Amino acid sequence: MQKTAWHQLTVQEVFEALQTDETIGLTEEEAEKRSKQSGLNVLPEPKKEPAILRFLKHFNDVLIYVLMGAAVITFLLGHYIDTSVIILVIVINATIGFFQESKAEKALEGIREMLSLKATVVRNGTRTAIRSAELVSGDIVVLSAGDKVPADIRIFEAVNLNVEESSLTGESESIEKSSRALLKDTVLADRWNMLYAGTSISSGSGIGVVVEIGNNTELGKINASISEVDQLQTPLLRQISEFGKVISAIILISAAMMFFIGYIFHDYGTAELLLSIIGLTVAAIPEGLPAVLSIILAIGVQRMAGENAIVRSLPSVETLGAVSVICSDKTGTLTKNEMTVTSILMRDGDFEVTGTGYAPEGAISLNQKEVRLTEFPLLKRFLVCVKTVNEADLRYNKQGHWVISGDATEGCLITLAEKADERVGKLESQSKIPFDSSYKYMASLVEMEGQKVIFVKGAPEQIFKMANLETANHQGAIWQKKIQEHAKKGERLIAAAAKPVDFSVKSIDHSDMESGFEIIGLAGIIDPPREEVIDSIRQCKEAGIRVKMITGDHKDTAVAIGAKMGIGSDGLVVEGKDLDRMSKEELSEAALKYDIFARTSPDNKFHLVQALQAEGHICAMTGDGVNDAPALKRADIGVAMGIKGTEVTKEAADMVLVDDNFNTIVKAVKEGRRVYDNLKKTILFILPTNVAEGFLIFVSILFGTVMPLTPVQILWVNMISAVTISMAIAFEKLEPGAMKRPPRRPDTKLLSRYYLFRIAFVSAVICGGILAMLEEAKDMNYNAAILHTMALQALVISQLLYLFNCRSEKGFAFNREFFSNKAAFLVSGILIAVQLAVTYVPFMNILLGTAPLALEYWVWPLAIGLIVFVMVELEKWVARKFFTAKS
Repeated sequence: MQKTAWHQLTVQEVFEALQTDETIGLTEEEAEKRSKQSGLNVLPEPKKEPAILRFLKHFNDVLIYVLMGAAVITFLLGHYIDTSVIILVIVINATIGFFQESKAEKALEGIREMLSLKATVVRNGTRTAIRSAELVSGDIVVLSAGDKVPADIRIFEAVNLNVEESSLTGESESIEKSSRALLKDTVLADRWNMLYAGTSISSGSGIGVVVEIGNNTELGKINASISEVDQLQTPLLRQISEFGKVISAIILISAAMMFFIGYIFHDYGTAELLLSIIGLTVAAIPEGLPAVLSIILAIGVQRMAGENAIVRSLPSVETLGAVSVICSDKTGTLTKNEMTVTSILMRDGDFEVTGTGYAPEGAISLNQKEVRLTEFPLLKRFLVCVKTVNEADLRYNKQGHWVISGDATEGCLITLAEKADERVGKLESQSKIPFDSSYKYMASLVEMEGQKVIFVKGAPEQIFKMANLETANHQGAIWQKKIQEHAKKGERLIAAAAKPVDFSVKSIDHSDMESGFEIIGLAGIIDPPREEVIDSIRQCKEAGIRVKMITGDHKDTAVAIGAKMGIGSDGLVVEGKDLDRMSKEELSEAALKYDIFARTSPDNKFHLVQALQAEGHICAMTGDGVNDAPALKRADIGVAMGIKGTEVTKEAADMVLVDDNFNTIVKAVKEGRRVYDNLKKTILFILPTNVAEGFLIFVSILFGTVMPLTPVQILWVNMISAVTISMAIAFEKLEPGAMKRPPRRPDTKLLSRYYLFRIAFVSAVICGGILAMLEEAKDMNYNAAILHTMALQALVISQLLYLFNCRSEKGFAFNREFFSNKAAFLVSGILIAVQLAVTYVPFMNILLGTAPLALEYWVWPLAIGLIVFVMVELEKWVARKFFTAKS
């Protein structure tokens, strides 16, 4: 069926287009026929990738291919232990990756669960309950308070019908619905004659006709957009991928060159030469690096969990440290999504109200002094009025939160009354006029203090007419000035008034509401910013991170809320309808220029994230509603609210905030920067050993000498010892000033010039020391196993002492933080024990080709390790004193 602007059509035009009847509905035969044509009212199941394929994907890496080639050659040469160890290393890395990847995509499952299970429809003129999956276009659906909307529905009858749409539109208030036709370009949040699948009826009742089902609903469109979104590779993974390609190219070129030199210029046998080349290959590949990176990221995940941030994919930890823009949904993220009365405007003064949200915590004060209702009878009258003329309920749920049943605005007025210094009762209503958007007020006839009174509350312009307060009137002008002042603060105002009537009055109607009322006061209502958000945004600015607010609210409200939080202080704002008309280039300019985006659609959020990414930003998107899910999935890091976030949003996100606290994002950014710094330190620690090993093999082939290490021994150093001691770096603290520096650029190289120098310098010292040791030992006729063991221990001891160099990238190793990282000393002890076992336990001698060392043989390995430590500390001192070392 061609897409139709159902909100634009009149009710009669909708019935004609869908060939249905408002009283009879569809026949069962017609419904079955349409169901066969259009399918069930469900969202399509996603295709799930088999677990075996997801596991095999972890072998798709250029460095793994090189190791596989080495395993094949060693097998053909009959070196089965070498082959087994190489294969074991490959499988271990793949297994770690498989179990630590994010869980299978569940966003589509979560979004399908939002559809209602049952629906009340009119078929053959009879109301009946059916499964929502059986709904078809043209079905007449009956809805009442508490129902979840099962499909997209065009309303043709509404009685005080209010709908909670915040999860879809971002609006914090319930929307009152009506049946009148609207303009074609009416945005989603303003389509008052439509009900959308996945939203819920907060109060009232209504009847409508199903116009779209399944994938054609607005919920279905979001579902489709989520499935089409490609998640971007994180900056770290992109850098490591490029790093792997460069390393592989260098290894293959070096191996080919060394084979040529060894074959032409030296009397090596082919098998011996191939084994040496494999030793070079294995030496140069940092096999332990993937495992170490996974461990560091996993530790970061655990630390974040302790800060109420659940990270769903390991690389996201590091990505947080690179975030340069946070695009935040307003409702429920920057604000509490709990309407709150912050002020009461009265003739005898303007009262302030403390406390936010639905929790009845706070007080009513005047001039910063808490008031007593006994001293302000008019204030008490106001509170009695707004509590009595009210259909909402306030309760404390099992999850430990205060929640309201009914309209959010009415709920916050109940909370207001609970903040008084004494209990405010709700009077019994003898007659009511329910709220309707056509007249914008609600009223109750009550008896108070021996007198019958009509209480009314509603839109100020309507209540002022009842009180004969026009703007030309002096008193009316005073009230209007107050209203304008508070509206600029982003407050929505609700007026309350009273009118005494004779005791003979038993019921009221609209004729009783035309005049004779006296204004009691007005309540200023906002969806308040979270208390901690202002400080969090300030910290983001200090860290060079821009916070952008993307909301479905009106622009005046958005600007007012933004100003309170320090977002868009220049007052600049752009609306979603303007973004829709922009070209790609204009959208990119707007994404950079504006910090506040109002009346936005899900597509707007998605395209803004894309535009920012196109400009080179690492973009985080926060949110809690279904409408945020596509943008969360597209963002470099999607952040969902754990308490108020929908399941869809949580599953589409990379990180879930357990406490819905924006400040937790700032803590996560700190952790991300700490993790990245420690990852770089780890690379700085691991690579010199690989380069030294490769250079040792290179020199041995070049000069035709005996290999100093076997491939299995090299793998041992690279995987076991490197993984063990490099874990200590994962526990290093945040670098001083880390949250004062700007985010790193996405194109920042993993290895800076300083890093390349340090790696070359350290590897040269290690390699030079071992070559000198081997040259000296050659004259003493040591057997090959002794030489291999001495070289192995020299490498490991050099690594162990170099660890303490790397704990502080440029600072002195023996600083005041030297004993702060207990893990460094723990892993050092473990490594020493393991290396003694390698040297003196018989089965380890057989496995690794080592031999027990006499005490005098340890002098050289220990001396080489100490020389490495001293030389690196001297290099750091020179760099601090004479150069600005950039990392």
